[in-house]
Amino acid sequence: MKQRVWTFAMPLLLLLLIFIVPQILGSFHIALLNDIGIAALVVIGLILVSGIGGALSFGQAAFVGIAAYTTAWLSTAQALSPWAGLLLGLVLTCGSAWLIGGITMRLGGHYLALSTIAWGLAVPLVFANTHALGSHSGIDGIPPIQLGPWTLDHSRTVFILIWLVVLGGAWFAYNLLGSRVGRTIRALRGGKILMASFGSDAFRLRLTLFVLASAYATLAGWLYAHTNRFVSHTPFSLHASIDYVFMMVVGGMAQLGSALLGSALYIGLNNLLQDLLPLFTNRGAQVNSLVFALLFLLILERMPGGIGRPLSRLWARLRPRAKAPVLPVPSSQLAQRSMPERGRQILSVQNATKRFGGLVAVNGVSFDLRAGEIVGLIGPNGAGKSTMFNLLTGTLPLTEGTVRFMDEPTSGLTQREIALRGVARTFQHVKLRPAMTVLENVALGAHARGHCGLWRGGLSMDREEEARIMAEAMRQLRRVGLDDQAYEQAGSLALGTQRLVEIARALASDPVLIMLDEPAAGLRLLEKQALASLLDTLRSEGVTVLIVEHDMEFVMNLVDRLVVMNFGSRISEGRPEEVRADPQVQAAYLGSDA
Repeated sequence: MKQRVWTFAMPLLLLLLIFIVPQILGSFHIALLNDIGIAALVVIGLILVSGIGGALSFGQAAFVGIAAYTTAWLSTAQALSPWAGLLLGLVLTCGSAWLIGGITMRLGGHYLALSTIAWGLAVPLVFANTHALGSHSGIDGIPPIQLGPWTLDHSRTVFILIWLVVLGGAWFAYNLLGSRVGRTIRALRGGKILMASFGSDAFRLRLTLFVLASAYATLAGWLYAHTNRFVSHTPFSLHASIDYVFMMVVGGMAQLGSALLGSALYIGLNNLLQDLLPLFTNRGAQVNSLVFALLFLLILERMPGGIGRPLSRLWARLRPRAKAPVLPVPSSQLAQRSMPERGRQILSVQNATKRFGGLVAVNGVSFDLRAGEIVGLIGPNGAGKSTMFNLLTGTLPLTEGTVRFMDEPTSGLTQREIALRGVARTFQHVKLRPAMTVLENVALGAHARGHCGLWRGGLSMDREEEARIMAEAMRQLRRVGLDDQAYEQAGSLALGTQRLVEIARALASDPVLIMLDEPAAGLRLLEKQALASLLDTLRSEGVTVLIVEHDMEFVMNLVDRLVVMNFGSRISEGRPEEVRADPQVQAAYLGSDA
């Protein structure tokens, strides 16, 4: 009850402050808070795309400038309403982000960051050399925002609008990160292979985030133009983009509240230094830059999570503690796919070959899987089992041969497309998001079974579907015996337990075929027995399982058939007792006494 009251009290308190503060503070401090609010909007978008999404952008100030110049030109040269400037600014800025992001978001690492520097340099140069935009002199005489009968022509009056927009933007981002789409955003740093394994397109998601961040920059640019009533190219330079990145990093890259902390620290300290440094030196600009460089290095060294991390820990201590939340009971369950008839061939591998230059990792391997059976893929290290897994899931393309799933060829399909057809997998090296809870990690598996997108998530219009997804995730955790650890961070679990979480995530996708890569590694005896019981239950439900495992006792007592590989080739196939007696298998893998 206390937690619920606290949740509703905070937004009401913030709204109250937005209307009270202009009546208390002087004009100077109000103007300073306006600058902080506008910067915080940009940083919220930057946190989504860079801090959480992992695509570092050094060009956000350019997007702010596109919006600011758009509304400035429309409202002065064309005498249109600032609201028309906002609409056209959104179209132009988000359209530019979509075009730029479509080219650059496929890049990775430092190449992406360097590409953002390129447009961060180019866009302000266009502003400065375009006569219609005032060239280096900029555009002045921009009219104030008209809101019904009110003209927001003073810093006090526009303060309320700025901070209402900031509060609304933060609310949208907060809701979004807690939604179906938000979980995939928080999983982006796990890599595109992880994303594709549960049916999400990493490139498309990063591009969507990039455009969303440009929408936040549009709001900031629009407010900047009509608050200052003048624009020039200087505030939208590459230097300004670097300042926004500084605000994000010092505040805390992965925390929305840090947008306000970082913006307030930078703008407040910068303003203080501009007042104090001229009293001590005639090189104030250079000393100012030195102070911020030292501050940046100090925070990276002492507080790598930004100043927001220790403050968030303090906030967690002060905030009323709550037990694990009670999940709402959904009115219906997620849709389930129809399982194929038992015994039907669902996977056919014919002459599968994979070459890496002169190395043949998989050499003409053929086998099939039938609905409702468990098949083991075994062999010594380096036999080609993991490569075969990657060929079947679309992570690697075939060099020769064919793979058919449910009577349809999968050659040419992406890993995501194969996953959406009903193929789920786990990984030899566990791929979980350590900072997310166990329940959230499993809920990722049900991503493709939901439909609510970015807007419904951000506007909190997805509650019913969220309840169904979470109920499904909890059901799968209960199946693997981890429902009592649902709200622990996945990174705090032992390796063997993390493997069980991966299996639960795979099951949440409602698969026809589940591919398990060494699932018993790291499990204790009782855990192995529970896993074997679970897989036996799945077999009885019509789910087909392909398993790679080195624990021969576990495999031999579980599977219906075995496929044995060595040096990339299939050397044996059959029932466990037949394979155990095969001389080739004994020589290559089991040993002569097997």
